[in-house]
Amino acid sequence: MFENIAAGFAVFASLDNFLALFAGVAIGVIVGAIPGMTVTMGVALTLPLTFTMQPVTGILLLLGVYKGGIYGGSITAILINTPGTPPAACTVLDGYPLARKGEAKRALDIALYSSCIADFVSNLALILCAGFLAAFALRFGPPEFFTLIVFSLTIIAGVAGDELAKGLVAACLGLILATVGLDIIYGTNRFIFDEYELMAGLNFIPVLIGLFAIPTIIEQLTRRSAAREQVGALGRAGATFADFKRCLKSILRGSAIGVVLGAIPGIGGAPSAFLSYSEARRTSKNPENFGKGEVEGIAAAESGNNGVAGATMIPLLALGVPGDIITAVILGAFMIHGLRPGPLLFQQNIDIVYAIFMGIMLSSIFLFIIGKISIRLISRIAEIPDAILLPVVLVLCTFGAYAINNNMFDILVMLVMGVVGFVMLRTRMPAAPFLIAFVLGPLLEDSFKQSLQLSEGSLEIFVRNEICIVFWLLTVIAIALSIRRGIKGTSIPAG
Repeated sequence: MFENIAAGFAVFASLDNFLALFAGVAIGVIVGAIPGMTVTMGVALTLPLTFTMQPVTGILLLLGVYKGGIYGGSITAILINTPGTPPAACTVLDGYPLARKGEAKRALDIALYSSCIADFVSNLALILCAGFLAAFALRFGPPEFFTLIVFSLTIIAGVAGDELAKGLVAACLGLILATVGLDIIYGTNRFIFDEYELMAGLNFIPVLIGLFAIPTIIEQLTRRSAAREQVGALGRAGATFADFKRCLKSILRGSAIGVVLGAIPGIGGAPSAFLSYSEARRTSKNPENFGKGEVEGIAAAESGNNGVAGATMIPLLALGVPGDIITAVILGAFMIHGLRPGPLLFQQNIDIVYAIFMGIMLSSIFLFIIGKISIRLISRIAEIPDAILLPVVLVLCTFGAYAINNNMFDILVMLVMGVVGFVMLRTRMPAAPFLIAFVLGPLLEDSFKQSLQLSEGSLEIFVRNEICIVFWLLTVIAIALSIRRGIKGTSIPAG
């Protein structure tokens, strides 16, 4: 083993690898902070640059973009209520309210600390538990996916706050819109109203931007307030050690959730972030503060989505199966350089595997350094006057919505969802349940139909093994706890 580590260090220890990894993280943070510029897009655009590089150098560049991009999405989520990446949508819930209170730097600090720790834990899990977690992930078929998603949907009660009824309405709206387009199982069109652009469904990025960014712009333009000046003036006080200590439990729990869900191909960072957030709220001593600027909520969201980053590499390296869309692009980089991830990679190119492991661990340190620098530079966004900032944000949002498919229809979707989001904002209907249902809806439907096809219509397939049973039990427990909390919340104290 020590010989393999020494061989890996010999491959990794070059200036090119260090510079590529550092540059990748920096590029990722910038890409992640631009609304609509997804991490997948950033990695894909960087891929051609790796063609002439050494295999390890090129792969580390892409991994740096991946990890930096996941954190970068939290920056604009906190400062301007516009998630740079889909997983950062959960960070909005407490990040932006905290920035509105004049504590933007505190929110950004907690997001950075949570991201770095979760990224480190995820990387460690990749190195130590790749074989075990990959074998566990292989046991997930359509029935297991279905029960997992049903359990994940119970977090809607956790993020709806005191507006549970409105949260359920928002979730139903999200599930309905998630069915728009072509049914991939039976090939039928649903709710397209003779518009061929709708056959592919509603793209997640325009919906995300419209739901969060556009209502904020409209709200800022329709209200008269001088509070904006205070965000920059009071935003220089960072997070304290007491804040970090209070959030540590949520950070570690979110990291664990991210590792487990990240090792399961196809789940992604957004469900992990929301599940981590819900668990933090459920176990918090001050659950009523969530959604109003609670640092523990930011920590849970960021640790949940960053905990996925290293874990998605587990099925890729151990089995040759990409954990998500981004690692599918990285798989392409492996193959371009003549490497095939899987068991043979560990037998034939163990030095490259260990070199990648070393680079992945170093990426957490680079993320902290670049994150600290970016906080000082980008946090100045909070000081820009609305008359300048809002038009710039609107242009970025429009560019982000258009850049996904180079389609004007996506801009229309963004604007329509902006109106829907503004109505939800004015009626105090929480946006988080809508987003959760919209993200999980297609996965829920597809896994349900695939399961019934496998069982020829028998529902017994949904309790076919201990994994399904455990998720059903967790779902029942989560619903019972939500009902109990609701009863306690409506009870009137004696006297």
